[in-house]
Amino acid sequence: MDWSLLPPLSSLRALAAYAERGSMAAAGQVLNVSHAAVSQQIRGLEAHLGVALLDRSGRQAVLTVEGDRLAQAMLDGLERVATVVAEITEAEADRPLQVSLTPAFAANWLMPRLADFRGRHPEIDLMLNPTPALADPTPGGIDIALRYGDGDWPGFDCEPLLMSPLVLVAAPGLIDGIDPVTPEALRDLPWLQELGTTEATDWLRRNGVTEGRMRGLVQLPGNLMIEAARDGQGVAVTAKTFVEPDIAAGRLRLVFQEEAARGYHIVTRPGALRPHAKAFLRWLRRQVPVRDQEFGFSLGN
Repeated sequence: MDWSLLPPLSSLRALAAYAERGSMAAAGQVLNVSHAAVSQQIRGLEAHLGVALLDRSGRQAVLTVEGDRLAQAMLDGLERVATVVAEITEAEADRPLQVSLTPAFAANWLMPRLADFRGRHPEIDLMLNPTPALADPTPGGIDIALRYGDGDWPGFDCEPLLMSPLVLVAAPGLIDGIDPVTPEALRDLPWLQELGTTEATDWLRRNGVTEGRMRGLVQLPGNLMIEAARDGQGVAVTAKTFVEPDIAAGRLRLVFQEEAARGYHIVTRPGALRPHAKAFLRWLRRQVPVRDQEFGFSLGN
């Protein structure tokens, strides 16, 4: 199709509205413009085509044969478009709300709170995709992604949700007798890392512990990693918010805390969101009353 041959859509809509409503004034009300603007659009369309579309010889202008043909074609096309739009929006309304998030965030933060959302919105079907992989929100796919980082994901709308630094933790029994606790002193301990991430290996590299390690590294899902850390099976790097109860209860010891104020962000594609996605975001925001926190580097006690 040669799109350059088509007249402006606004003028075609004006002609279709006039044909459907029978007067300039009524067509203007439908299009939310003045009757003079409708008349001007139709005259512009006639000039573009070089064909008279209205017979203005009588008191009331009427469509010419050519005008009637073009108006009916436009009305038929708009009706088809309206039908497809309705089908698409209905399908979208029935599609489950898809949320991508890490296994650790799902198990340790979202799931304990999810019953409240289900109670408030029993009509919304949810599809949770717990994966450490970066799953981008896309039309017809993932609606919302909950990601850990600094919020710099170009091409997406990012909103801080839960700010929490990375911390290094271990069961007290695993690090008893290590004094002082330094990165080098931890080199020979077993290490745990969330499957699909590089947080533990990155921490070791940032702190100069790249060679001479005698013990292996076990990779496992985030919720299992924290359980393994409680059992003394290794040193773990995780978001502080997930282990604060364990630290307070003495099940885990805070060894190091990162300086960077990173955290979990709500990531969506630009543009309008589905009503179900908006409802989920409103609920998410209510779960974190204090949004902004600052963290400094510290040595755990």
